[in-house]
Amino acid sequence: GDDTAAKPDAAAGHQPSAEELLQAIKDIKTQFPDYGIKRVWTYLKEEKSWQVSEKRVKSTMQENGLTEGGGPAAADGAVEGGEGGGEAKKKKGKVKKDMTPKEQTWPEPTVPIMEIYPNGDYPTGEICEYQGLNAFRTTDAEKKELEKLESTIYEEVREAAEVHRTARKYLQGLAKPGELMIDLCEKLENKVRELIKADFPERGIAFPTGCSINHVAAHWTPNGGDKTVLQYDDIVKFDFGTHVNGRIIDCAFTHYFNPRYDPLAQAVKDATNTGIREAGIDVRLCDIGAAIQEVMESYEVEIEGKTYGVKSIRNLNGHSIGPYQIHAGKSVPIVKGGDQTKMEEGEMFAIETFGSTGKGVVHEDLECSHYMKNFDVGHVPLRMAKAKELLGVIDRNFGTLAFCRRYLDRLGCKQYLLGLKNLCDTGLVQPYPPLVDVKGSFTAQYEHTILLRPTCKEIISRGEDY
Repeated sequence: GDDTAAKPDAAAGHQPSAEELLQAIKDIKTQFPDYGIKRVWTYLKEEKSWQVSEKRVKSTMQENGLTEGGGPAAADGAVEGGEGGGEAKKKKGKVKKDMTPKEQTWPEPTVPIMEIYPNGDYPTGEICEYQGLNAFRTTDAEKKELEKLESTIYEEVREAAEVHRTARKYLQGLAKPGELMIDLCEKLENKVRELIKADFPERGIAFPTGCSINHVAAHWTPNGGDKTVLQYDDIVKFDFGTHVNGRIIDCAFTHYFNPRYDPLAQAVKDATNTGIREAGIDVRLCDIGAAIQEVMESYEVEIEGKTYGVKSIRNLNGHSIGPYQIHAGKSVPIVKGGDQTKMEEGEMFAIETFGSTGKGVVHEDLECSHYMKNFDVGHVPLRMAKAKELLGVIDRNFGTLAFCRRYLDRLGCKQYLLGLKNLCDTGLVQPYPPLVDVKGSFTAQYEHTILLRPTCKEIISRGEDY
């Protein structure tokens, strides 16, 4: 039937997209595992005032395996016109979701975060109220309503953040002089997979573990067989990401043992917090960069009798984040003179700053480990069989999320380097080589993910540590 006529009449109810409908059905089934098709349809119609046919609800539930009942009402199927009845009867033994919160184990966390918050109510990040012209937002009824619509997204990104906080605390306890970098990365990554219950594309690692050392500022992770060992005098930037339904947490810290790096780490932490403080709806990106640089460059650090002014690395920046898209188009500079574009309501940003005792500029160097499929690339015909095969592996395991060579090794890929080069040459995949300042210099990084909610700014990845 032609339902366009019903559209202008708001009272006729919302017509959900396929994704919306599926998510709503999943939410109802989580709350009421026993509901069959008829009861789900009635709930959507009466509680949500959605305009959706029973036939559409039925096919969505059948296609996604959501028809079987569970628990005491499994026999409902029979009452509800028999749909799924037989199936429901057979599956009588289905266990209802355990809603008792579990406690995390330490020093090694082994309990998935969703089992600690079984009601899906994850810890909120640090809340900062808007000031000045945006102060009205704190209490604005319309803005509060907007947030209710986004609540699922907020909970997804908060779960990813809680995984990040738990995993990094575990890493901070493991990272000691004498450890192989590759072992630290693999222990951390396996821990993230365990804590987030990794399952592509719904949840998992958002990008490889950066563990760039000393003059290397970003994008270094060991490739297979790498024998790099963490040393007492090293300063390491641990940068790793988690995601739930493509909602990415990008968050990083600097790890070191020699107290001589304290002023460098403090400069960068202070600069990042300045960037976070300055960020907000309608704030110009260039103004954030100027504020960051002023704070960063007010510090100096003495290493082996030589005094260095800390410099903002001018060609590294923060960035907006989109679903399954780590760099979503806006850059947040860390020096003055940048872009006059403004931040907007609802956007998510990674606010990251880098300080250096070197030139304050990075260039590409060393063997590449990080790669990512281009977000906007369409179909590209491939001639090389190895490249086609590898693209399939990438699509099935990472999509548009970044990956590294170790992740391909782990999936059992063999002799893939030529195929990978071909994917890079055709523009399907982008390589991200390590970014380094001059040899002998030292670099530090701190980074948080923030959300510009309609009523407040939330520093989602904030923890007790930083």
